[in-house]
Amino acid sequence: MYELNYKDEIEALQEESDYEAKGDLKYLYHEDDEARLQWAFYRPSGSHPAQVSDKNVIVAIMAFNHSRLRPLERFNIVNPQVIADEKLRIKIRNRSRMLFRAMVDDDFKELVAVLEKYPVFMNLAYDQMINGRIWNEFYADPVCASRFLELTQKSADEKLIAGLKRRLQPIKSFNVDEAKRYLELLNLQVQNLHKIIKVHYVKEFESWMSHINLHPLQKILWQKQINQLKDL
Repeated sequence: MYELNYKDEIEALQEESDYEAKGDLKYLYHEDDEARLQWAFYRPSGSHPAQVSDKNVIVAIMAFNHSRLRPLERFNIVNPQVIADEKLRIKIRNRSRMLFRAMVDDDFKELVAVLEKYPVFMNLAYDQMINGRIWNEFYADPVCASRFLELTQKSADEKLIAGLKRRLQPIKSFNVDEAKRYLELLNLQVQNLHKIIKVHYVKEFESWMSHINLHPLQKILWQKQINQLKDL
C-alpha cells in the first residue's frame, strides 16, 4: 500500500504558474513508483500518456482511470499487463464501462478497433449496446456495425441486435435526395455489410418508399437500387 509521501510537495507546486510543466519534469519519470503514482492522480489536465503505459501496473491503472485521452488511444497505450490480468482489469472496470458507453454512442470505429485488440471486453460492449441510453448525436457506421456483429459471434442475440439497430442511421425523415445518397453509400459498401444490416436497411428503405409520393416508374428504379442490398 502506497503512502502519500509526495502529496505536500505536489500541492506546493500548485502555486506555480507552470505547475503542470514543473510536475511533469519532476515526477513523470521519477524513479520512485509512488511519486509517479501520485502525479498520475494530481496532474491537472489528466494523466500523461506515458503514465498510462507506465511499467508499474498500479501507476498505469491510476493513469488510465484519470486520463482524458479518447478511448481507443487509452486502450492502445495502457500497460498490457493491466488487460491481461483479470484481477488488475477489475481495477479499470468502471472507467472501461464509461469508455465503452462513449464508443457505443459514437460511430463504432473505435469500438471495433478496441474489441479487435481486446475481445475480453466484449461483455462491456454487450451491456452498453442493450442497456446504454441512446443519445443519437452520432450513428453507427454500417461497415463498422457489420464488423461488430462479426466479432460478437454467438453472443449476437435479439437484445444485442435490437440495441445495435437503434444506433443505425434512421432514414424515415429523409427527403428523396438524402435517401438517394445514403442508399448509394450502402450499395458501395454492400460487400462489407453483414446480412443483418442489409436486411434492416432493405426494410427501412421499402417502408420509406411506401410513404413517399413517387411516380410508379421511379418506384421501380428505387426498388432496383434497394434490391442490391438483398442476398439474392
